[in-house]
Amino acid sequence: MKNIFKLTILDRYIIKKFLGTFVFSIALIISISVVFDINEKIDKFITNNASLHEIVFDYYLNFIPYYANLFSPLFVFIAVIFFTSKLASNSEIIAILSNGISFKRLLKPYMISATIIAIVTFIFGSFIIPPSNVKRVQFEDTYVRKKSVDYASKIQLQAAPGVIAYFGSYDNSTKTGYSFSLDKFNNNHLESRLTANKIEYDSAYQWTIKNYQIRDFQGLEETITSGTSIDTTLYITPRDFLISETDHQLMTTPNLSKYIKSQRQRGIGNIQAFEIEYHSRFASIMSAFILTIIGAALSARKVKGGMGLNIGIGLALSMGYILFMTISATFAVSGLVSPIIAAWIPNVVFSIIALFIYTKAPN
Repeated sequence: MKNIFKLTILDRYIIKKFLGTFVFSIALIISISVVFDINEKIDKFITNNASLHEIVFDYYLNFIPYYANLFSPLFVFIAVIFFTSKLASNSEIIAILSNGISFKRLLKPYMISATIIAIVTFIFGSFIIPPSNVKRVQFEDTYVRKKSVDYASKIQLQAAPGVIAYFGSYDNSTKTGYSFSLDKFNNNHLESRLTANKIEYDSAYQWTIKNYQIRDFQGLEETITSGTSIDTTLYITPRDFLISETDHQLMTTPNLSKYIKSQRQRGIGNIQAFEIEYHSRFASIMSAFILTIIGAALSARKVKGGMGLNIGIGLALSMGYILFMTISATFAVSGLVSPIIAAWIPNVVFSIIALFIYTKAPN
């Protein structure tokens, strides 16, 4: 049992190479990405009068960790392919295997490194990066996209158990909803129905209903009450139905779970992006191990094409993995597959590929 946790000089050497190459590849690729991003958006920064402090600290200081974490599986793959191919080209892999070390044992430091990366990226992606994304997205909405979700129409959701709210439309710039109705049910029987021309949002869960009419039903009897204005508490906020395509990036994993549960209870249908994000954060843990095995098994053999061939094959596979994730997420958003299947099916497919490549690895 002790031997499982005991690290040899070779183990420490591979872990150092793996993690060092991983960090270096992130720094290199993200640096290039920042340069291209600046070149693409510099005109918008200048036109919209974004200050240097906001560009550096509100945008790029949050841009770098977000994209580094987002593409960490790709960086893991590149790191493994690069340094393992170098070991193979220098005949170091042959020397290691010739000394009686099996390929399975050789994977031990690789798996330790993948575990470290998976834990760190999960913690960052679940708890640290989402709060920092708030500033990045606000910056983009202000200076780049000039766009935020301020309007919605035909909104129906559950305000409380047995209480269904409906907005014909809602304008967040004036915090006003139009053609509002509130239906209260008891054992699937309609008890009362409130209709109003307008409803205005105040703060927290406080709303003001304007030009309203309430119809109470008691058996065959109906009582009608009307008025010009009434203050009420509804456990609804505009954020519940003004959903932006980037909102799921702003929530920690526990908050994301609570939000999905709450929206399901309220009958909100367009939460697929949130569910995909939630399941993808857990699926990314497994992807680090799958891509590490594929990369190590693929590049451990010395080939005529050298390191360039291994890197080319590795990049093709990693791009295929990312493309597969994107396509499956699109299917989930359209409702063709469930979000959990969309998040995990790339791992299932590439696990089969990893097993096949592993059986072909040198021993």
